[in-house]
Order: sequence, then C-alpha cells, then structure tokens
Amino acid sequence: MNPHPGATVEFHPLGWRRDGDDWIVGRVDSGDFVAVPEEGLRAVLLLERGATVGETERVLDLDAADLVTELCRAGLVRTAGGVAVPAPDPIRATFPRLRRRHVRWALHPLLPALLAVPILSGLLHLDRVPGWEQLIWSANGTLVLVTWTALLWSLVGLHEVAHLVTARAAGVPARISLGTRLQFLVAQTDVSGIWLAPRRVRITVYLSGIAVDLAVAGLALTFADLHPLLATIVLLQLGRLLAQLLVFMRTDLYFLLQDLTGCRDLYGDASRYLRALLCGRTGTLGSLPGRERASLRLYAALLPAGTLACLGFAIVVTLPLMVTLITGALATLAATPGPLAAADALLLLTLVIGPEVLWARAWWRRHGPRVRAIIVR
Repeated sequence: MNPHPGATVEFHPLGWRRDGDDWIVGRVDSGDFVAVPEEGLRAVLLLERGATVGETERVLDLDAADLVTELCRAGLVRTAGGVAVPAPDPIRATFPRLRRRHVRWALHPLLPALLAVPILSGLLHLDRVPGWEQLIWSANGTLVLVTWTALLWSLVGLHEVAHLVTARAAGVPARISLGTRLQFLVAQTDVSGIWLAPRRVRITVYLSGIAVDLAVAGLALTFADLHPLLATIVLLQLGRLLAQLLVFMRTDLYFLLQDLTGCRDLYGDASRYLRALLCGRTGTLGSLPGRERASLRLYAALLPAGTLACLGFAIVVTLPLMVTLITGALATLAATPGPLAAADALLLLTLVIGPEVLWARAWWRRHGPRVRAIIVR
C-alpha cells in the first residue's frame, strides 16, 4: 500500500521503547514490532494524533508514505486512507482468564530469593546426584518409558507455565503450543509481546522456566533418598538444563543471548547471512553495529555445526533405537501374545510413534503453506 498525501492512518494499539539509537514500535497483543529512528517515532505519534501523511512529511524530514507502507507490512496499521489493512490476529492467549492482577507476584523482587532456597539446598546435596543407570528404575521397560513420558511432559508443562505466568504479569498474552526444533518435538510459549518491556522484565521471562527447573531439581535432589522416582526427576531435569545450551535451536538461553547482544533477530539474521555466503555475496552485515556483526558471525558459525551434530545424532542413535523398539513391539504382536503382552506392545508403539505423529503435525502446520506453494510452482 502506498498512501496518498491526504490519507490518515489508524493504528492498532501500539507501544514503544528506546533500543539504542532506534525505537521499537509494535503491538503487544500480536507480537509484531518494527525498529524506527527517532524521526520515525515522531511520525507515528503525529499520525496517531490524526495528521495526514502529507502533513507529517511537511513537519518532519522523512518520507511518511514509505514509513506507513513499512508499518502496514509489519501489521501495525488498522486502516490507511480509510482502507482496511490486512494484519495478524492478536495472539490467542493460553489460560485467558488468568489476568495480570492474578500473577503480579511473579515479578516481585523477592521471588528469585525464594526460588534460590531449593536451588541452594540441592547444591548442598550434590553427593546425592544419581547415576544415569537409575533412570531404569524398573525391570519393565514399558513401565519405565511410561514413567519417563509422564514425568517429562509434566516438567515441561511446569516450565512453560513459568514463562506464561511471568509474561502475563508483564501484561503479555502468552500462548503455549507444540512446535518443532530440528527432529525434536517441543513445547513452546510465545512471549513475543515482551519486546516492549524493560530489560529486567524480559530477562525474567526468558529465565523463569530455567529457574523453576533448577528449583524442582534442587528439591528432588534434597529428598532423593525418599523414592526412586525423585532420582528420575533429577536426571530428567539435568538433561533438560543441558539441552538449554543448544542455543542454535532457539532455547531460552538463545533469547537471553539475543537480548544481551542487542540483536533483534539473531537466528533470522544469521540464517540470511549464511544464505548470502552460500550465494557468494559478502558485506551483508555492513549496516549492523560492530557488536551485532561479531555476535552474528559467531552464531552463524555455531548454527550449521550444531544443526549437523543434532541431525547426525538422530541418524546414528535415535532412528536405530526407534526402529528396534518398533520392530520388537510388532514382533510381539505378530506372535499372538497374551492380553498383557499385547497391551504392553501396543503401549510401547503408542509411546514411540505418538510423539512423531505430533512432530509431523506441528511441522506441517508451520511449513505446510510453504511446501504447498513450492509444489504449485
């Protein structure tokens, strides 16, 4: 859309904050943002007060029509010149009845100190850290797998709720959903609206899940002698905490790293940089500040290396293990076993194949439109 000089602009509800020399302007309700210079923010404020595009250009030294076009593309404009502009729908919040007033305590300065108590308790009982063999707490392999699955998804749910609660305390309509990271099925919480919050709040939201994971691990470690499943919880949490280091898969630590380095789209910019290098183009980072360029180059080196390592693990370890489990269960069913053995084999097949079906569904929901567009071409 290229608005005419006499056009007025109606925005969706907007917020803004300073980010270095620029201003981040956007919608908390949909998580759509754009960076504009100081003059760009002044133009937005003028347009929001009812000035036309032409009047804004006469007051400020910028091309207001181009700015409005950019804001339309970003999904921030409701109407331009009386014409409705297509824009993303607001995020459909998970637990919409959970209001900001219900969870203000999640951003209280004393809460980190309370979470530190079980974490410190766990550190005082490091002699109780179980060995990985304690994951096999029963002779029945299917029962062990059922227990792992139930505990793991319960812990994952608690982690994501921590993100949701802290984001909601900041006024952000977070949404929990299933997604994919390479070959992994993951739960994820969309807190993209947090971009307008102060840095302390943003970092609290990013790290809230890890803080809860550490607190749960500390409690389980403190009382690990009471039940074998507590040792399982400790080991599952340790594995999940180690997985946070895989920042090339956009884990919680990735978002922390992105914020601390001042990058606005570390993964996207690094991906575009790598594609440009593959096409023989250089100098694609020239418009970025020096610190951002250094961070992007480091992340761009890590991205393909980590991706190849994960895919290699899937091919060498995960796939053969899944094939072994599936063929074993099918062989059991083919041998016309008794009811208990048949139920055990069916349950094992469900536990192995079920997550892969969910992964395929989540992957297609995200990438399906692009795949269909390529096929149509």
